[in-house]
Amino acid sequence: MLGKAELLETLAPLDRGLRATPEDRLAVQAAVVKLEGRNPTADPLAAAHLLNGNWRLLYTTSTELLNLGRLPLTSLGPIYQALRLEENRIYNLAEVVGPPGLSGLVAVSARLEAVSQSRARVYFERGVLGLQSLLGYSSADQFIVRLQANPKLPLLQGIDFTINSQREPGWLEITYLDENLRISRGNQGNLFVLTR
Repeated sequence: MLGKAELLETLAPLDRGLRATPEDRLAVQAAVVKLEGRNPTADPLAAAHLLNGNWRLLYTTSTELLNLGRLPLTSLGPIYQALRLEENRIYNLAEVVGPPGLSGLVAVSARLEAVSQSRARVYFERGVLGLQSLLGYSSADQFIVRLQANPKLPLLQGIDFTINSQREPGWLEITYLDENLRISRGNQGNLFVLTR
């Protein structure tokens, strides 16, 4: 599909948005809008066979995520968003690459609640920060299983904290979904482009 190839070509040099100029962001927005107009999945939240699984971030406008790539002596590694619809869960994991033995992980888990065919409320519940080595992190799947099995990780492994349940929930709208590309927009005006 021409629009998809055009978007992927536009994103290739942008390092998930870290290297995007204002002109780049406009070009990405134009390519995204064109592709959203051809969304092949009218009811994405019901398309569990397409939506479930681990998605790797290709591009975002989220400064919260992009600022992880601006920490001193580090670089931003892969960022994953894992959807587990059978459990109504979403997990965000960002790898931070540092000096040997000092690479980190930032993970957030949340509960999803569908409010339309394409939009879900996101209730953030838990955050984990720490060194990958101390957390025993080897992959997104392995760490998600660990989070599911342990309501609280020991302090010596990392900082495991509850996110204020009184906080207003966010939302995530899936505006494009096919077998290997997903485009989503968030309540803070952020754009996310992800691939399998």
